[in-house]
Amino acid sequence: MNNAKRLEIFTRFRAANPSPKTELEYTTPFELLIAVLLSAQATDVSVNKATRLLYPVANTPAAMLALGVDELSSYIRTIGLYRTKAKNVIATCQILLDQHGGEVPRDRASLEALPGVGRKTANVVMNTAFGELTMAVDTHIFRVSNRTGLAPGKNVEIVEQKLLKFVPKEFLLDAHHWLILHGRYTCVARKPHCWNCMIADLCDYKEKTPAPALT
Repeated sequence: MNNAKRLEIFTRFRAANPSPKTELEYTTPFELLIAVLLSAQATDVSVNKATRLLYPVANTPAAMLALGVDELSSYIRTIGLYRTKAKNVIATCQILLDQHGGEVPRDRASLEALPGVGRKTANVVMNTAFGELTMAVDTHIFRVSNRTGLAPGKNVEIVEQKLLKFVPKEFLLDAHHWLILHGRYTCVARKPHCWNCMIADLCDYKEKTPAPALT
């Protein structure tokens, strides 16, 4: 795919959705960090259902630490891997209080040092909470980047580096959200909705899915 196509792709994404947002519900960097940590191998919908009950009770490191693993688990038990996640959240809260004055750090190294926080989570927090030009590659972005030819790569780190190189800089802040939403609702895993895709004419995917037959 050439740069002119990439420019047009993101121009269309921006025209359709000028201010894309994460579907995780949060009001502070800490709430976002915890929501992203909980979202691993879980849907944003399931995380939001849990945090709507949890955050009114505990939405600071100190308050969440005071809950302890068992009580926190009771709030998030509908989320996959909730026991491990509860332990990671409590350990993360302790580190935030001990090493960062109860604030979420803005740098990658400090974020990745938190239990349960990997590169993708760190990128989401840096981009969404602090406006850094990072690219968090999840399964949706990995699929869209390879299928469309936007930034093909055999692993997430290669795709991340290619996106940072190829996405025009004016679109980098929001590109993560546009690509996730495109992969979640249009360029889905099994049968992409090519007939309803705003970038179908720019996409390198050869086996375009036809519109379903009317019944």
